Amino acid sequence: MTSRQLEPGPLVIASHNPGKVREIAALLGPFGVEPVSAGDLGLPEPEETEDSFRGNAELKAVAATTASGKPALADDSGLVVDALGGAPGIYSARWGGPEKDFDLAMKRVHEEMTKSAGPDSAHFTCALSLAWPDGHTETFEGHVHGRIVWPPRGNRGFGYDPIFQREGDDITFGEMDPDRKHELSHRAAAFGQLVRACLDR
Repeated sequence: MTSRQLEPGPLVIASHNPGKVREIAALLGPFGVEPVSAGDLGLPEPEETEDSFRGNAELKAVAATTASGKPALADDSGLVVDALGGAPGIYSARWGGPEKDFDLAMKRVHEEMTKSAGPDSAHFTCALSLAWPDGHTETFEGHVHGRIVWPPRGNRGFGYDPIFQREGDDITFGEMDPDRKHELSHRAAAFGQLVRACLDR
């Protein structure tokens, strides 16, 4: 199936997470797309009822394009820890409680890993789904592998970045220059696929 090209103009970023919106907006900068967040439009956050990153990304993108009448891009991403059987996974934000407190979430990951005595290996996954008002969707998935470190280091990222160290690096995503992280993150990997399919004019 041939991918559909995204035309220049408004694109709803189906997220209420300011850090995530900033990161996606930076990636979209060169393509003539005008990102506007679902939060700024006052769109409700749909309940994430799917059992995969891909399923939840598609659910959020379809909800945002249906509510706004504009194309929408949704990201579902999270931290997958081998010692925890893949947790927190699709529940990565929920591990921070109602306030999505990632200091709390990182502490919980550390505590659960200490109990399990399993390996420190982990990866981030990102599914990006692009949806149009007529129901057409395109979804792409990216990964970045590394390990969990403790204590947290750095305050330049967001979410679990301060405890994730990519394979081959000696600094965490929380310590990394944001421009460098944009080039090699799980979101960048998924975004590269999206660009080649839908934005490379």
